[in-house]
Amino acid sequence: MKHLKILPFFSLVIFMLSCNNSGSESIESELSTSNNQKTIGYSVINVYPHDTKAFTEGLFIKDNILFESTGGKGNKDDDNKSFIIKRSLKDLHPIAQINLPKNIFGEGISVVGNKLYELTWDEHIVFVYDAKNFQKLGELHWPYEGWGMTTDGVRLYISTGSDKIYIVNPTDFSVQKVINVTENGERLDNINELEYVDGYIYANVFQKDVIVKIDLKDGSVIGTLDLSDIKQKSGTDFNLGDDLYNNKVLNGIAYDSIHNTLIVTGKNWPNLFELKLQ
Repeated sequence: MKHLKILPFFSLVIFMLSCNNSGSESIESELSTSNNQKTIGYSVINVYPHDTKAFTEGLFIKDNILFESTGGKGNKDDDNKSFIIKRSLKDLHPIAQINLPKNIFGEGISVVGNKLYELTWDEHIVFVYDAKNFQKLGELHWPYEGWGMTTDGVRLYISTGSDKIYIVNPTDFSVQKVINVTENGERLDNINELEYVDGYIYANVFQKDVIVKIDLKDGSVIGTLDLSDIKQKSGTDFNLGDDLYNNKVLNGIAYDSIHNTLIVTGKNWPNLFELKLQ
């Protein structure tokens, strides 16, 4: 999600109005009217270092490689704030990195086949790369804001900061279906980073210390992972410094299918946390 540039109260008002305009307008949607939500317990089994300059927008694991995308715009005197980096999952050693132009705000990423797709926040551009060597292959158009993205291996799932998850054809980014996310029968806005796991989507909710588990059949939230106590459970204690607009929040979910764990982090956080769900 973007870096907010206005005072928190007014940003919330404008943000809510923008969410109301970001939905699919004529495509079939699914809306759940009931919910069987439960609390998901967890334990922290490993803590790893994380680059505090990384304003995390996307995170996933493929073939024992951890991919991460970051957001932010800069000027000629700044370091690149938006980049994609891949690291060996074994030791988190950097393997390759792509720096975006400093006027582009990078967002969620995902891989289908041998292609790596990257959303941008408000430029309506999707960058397409070779997932192995990071060579740029082309660009596609996305009509809405870009936030989070994940895949089931065939289709892409995209969030726009609203209550909607768009199911998209990766070839041309045409929308195949739209799912409205609901919690206890009410629409849940601010859906951000996404991770597809065994037919469900785990999603960050922007500016909340929770990850929700979404049933793709009807969009209902069937579980909530409350990570407000992750510092205590992990034995870490870190200060994120100046965060006037509450942007340095939990964001980033990667599923390790080999160990059946989740790796999570936040924007500019100093740590990655490996979680075992209960």
